[in-house]
Amino acid sequence: MLSIRGIAKTYKSGHQALKSVNLDIAKGEIFALLGPNGAGKSTLISAICGIIEPSEGVILAAGLDTRKDYRAVRSLIGLVPQELTTDSWETVWDTVSFSRGLFGHAPNPALIERVLKDLSLWEKRKSKIIELSGGMKRRVMIAKALAHEPQILFLDEPTAGVDVELRRDMWALVRRMREKGVTIILTTHYIEEAEEMADRVGVILKGELILVEDKTTLMKKLGQKRLTLQLLHPVAELPKGFERWNLQVNKAGAELVYSFDTHAEHNGVPELLAQMDALGIAFSDLSTEQSSLEDIFVHLVHGGADQ
Repeated sequence: MLSIRGIAKTYKSGHQALKSVNLDIAKGEIFALLGPNGAGKSTLISAICGIIEPSEGVILAAGLDTRKDYRAVRSLIGLVPQELTTDSWETVWDTVSFSRGLFGHAPNPALIERVLKDLSLWEKRKSKIIELSGGMKRRVMIAKALAHEPQILFLDEPTAGVDVELRRDMWALVRRMREKGVTIILTTHYIEEAEEMADRVGVILKGELILVEDKTTLMKKLGQKRLTLQLLHPVAELPKGFERWNLQVNKAGAELVYSFDTHAEHNGVPELLAQMDALGIAFSDLSTEQSSLEDIFVHLVHGGADQ
């Protein structure tokens, strides 16, 4: 659905916001684009949507060149930007209906009603935008992006600063759209959002796409497990003989944490427990925890991109 080849963007100031980005995104895929502030996420979205002109490269959306066939491409795309930008004095119904008309579509009250109900906006349809809370205004922005039935939907930090209820509504709506074949590109600071919804994850850093990977494969490849042992009697320091496990001693010596590779042939857990037993270090409880996508993201951004 999207083919991005050699896209770069350098501003007049000399700042290079994007550096030769290459990416393919399939029809009906949910792709999460992660990166710290200033990494190039919004710049890449703006280039695809035609909001800014790339310095180099070609972008095809459903086979159409985003520069040569701008109007046709723009009609395929729905964009939910970070900023709340809409006419404050319009009603919810009018502003969403107007957005549909902007793309040359005939009025479709049944569709608008369904979108508003999906986003829990139906009861507010006669309210003016200025009367709405921040979370409700965010819902209106999403409704506007859906009004012309886009085939590609960009969600640029769609749930930033909104309540948990809206986030759940958004996730449910995104899944329903994916089932209809809509391609969804999501940027988010909420790592759990990407972990919950995405099929693939891309990490962008300083304008470069440093990793694109299937989410499950990524977590298997870079994921670790942590074994946490609650000690029966706290220890001031570990005795000799535990060096090979590189243990963390937490909570004033009451907790030991061992991190290990889930795919290693020998993870060292049985030997660790045997060593503790031999030295008389008893524990009252143990638990294991799989590393999250957030752990992996932090690892990549802070120097682990070569893995």
